[in-house]
Amino acid sequence: MLKNLSIDQELSTSNRIKAIIGGSIGNLVEWYDWYAYAAFAIYFSASFFPDGDQTAQLLNTAGIFAVGFLMRPVGGWLFGSLADRLGRKKAMTLSVLMMSFGSLLIALTPTYQRIGVAAPVMLLIARLLQGLSVGGEYGVSATYLSEMATSNRRGFYSSFQYVTLIGGQLAALGVQLILQKFVLSEAALLNWGWRIPFVIGAILAIVALYLRRSLHETEAFQKTKKPNHKASTARKGSVKELFRYPKSLLVVVGLTLGGTLAFYTYTTYMQKFLVNTVQLTKQESTLISFISLFIFACMQPFFGLLSDRIGRKPLLIGFGIAGTLGTVPLLQGLSKASNLWEAFFYLIIALIIVSGYTSINAVVKAELFPTHVRALGVGLPYAITVALFGGSAEYVALWFKQQQVEQYYYWYVTGCIAFSLSVYLFMKDTGKNSTLKDNA
Repeated sequence: MLKNLSIDQELSTSNRIKAIIGGSIGNLVEWYDWYAYAAFAIYFSASFFPDGDQTAQLLNTAGIFAVGFLMRPVGGWLFGSLADRLGRKKAMTLSVLMMSFGSLLIALTPTYQRIGVAAPVMLLIARLLQGLSVGGEYGVSATYLSEMATSNRRGFYSSFQYVTLIGGQLAALGVQLILQKFVLSEAALLNWGWRIPFVIGAILAIVALYLRRSLHETEAFQKTKKPNHKASTARKGSVKELFRYPKSLLVVVGLTLGGTLAFYTYTTYMQKFLVNTVQLTKQESTLISFISLFIFACMQPFFGLLSDRIGRKPLLIGFGIAGTLGTVPLLQGLSKASNLWEAFFYLIIALIIVSGYTSINAVVKAELFPTHVRALGVGLPYAITVALFGGSAEYVALWFKQQQVEQYYYWYVTGCIAFSLSVYLFMKDTGKNSTLKDNA
């Protein structure tokens, strides 16, 4: 039967692309659920916390957003280990189910005014579940896409992880734009309309589940199931085995640190920055975020394709240099923008710079580890770094804003990118030294 053939025998180019699209769409749904929280926080923050000033309510909401990130390392370990032991497909199917449950819980949670402190507690539980899910999703989907891609197009195909990751945020913003402009009033959104996107997310997860159940498993993982494979069942997906590759672990942490902070600054936090600092309206903030993120998503495959031609390292170094030199001027200029299109100009420049990291970071990590610990190696150190720096980005930025020293955050981002630049300068180009070449 077809399922008993190897992936190379079984998959034509068109079938391989279909498998990558199927995996990517599931990724999109997961990230839609994750970003719906950030996109609609400006509407539901008052529903879960006592009355107060807008910055304080957003700070509390961002705090729960950051705490949700603490579960991401657990998810990276749990789902990474599961993917290395039982298969990429099974791990990705389970993660999307867990994300769906978290979204449904947010949609059904009563407000603070009705049940008091139980409301933020339930919100916290939902975000912990979502953090667990999305923590596992990144490493497993990055591994799956990298292993399914052809050797000369791994940068291109793997870039679609961030296309769909950004696409999830675009979908959340798109739902927000439709609700804002065509469906509900501002009062209705603040009162109950913010629940709609979480219901949509839970429903979309059923679609993602169907798509993922029909995916092919990767050839690389299939090889690890053979009795004569060099990695025993006990070693596959184990943390002890992962620590046999300490240099690769440290490289993942170093290359992620500055990139993830920059990414969350210009995407997740930016909508609040545009409202709270630039003083745009909520509708203007949503519109500019949607347009800029759409362009950002479209840029990813081109940068990925470029990395297949010139290598991964030049793109990472380009991001590191431009990010170190340009972050403070860009954020200062953005904060003083006098209109929507001036703000859009600064934001697009920033996102072009960040694309040097986002387009290829998944494949770079996958190229560092052998198959039997690849999903765990990609997911766990990445999730820890994102939890510490990406997940705290909003909270740190809003805290500096509350202390009236917002510009300190600009320098904080700059310092983290500079640190990652030092890693990029001394690491090997993974495109030329890839463990994926032999599917080890």
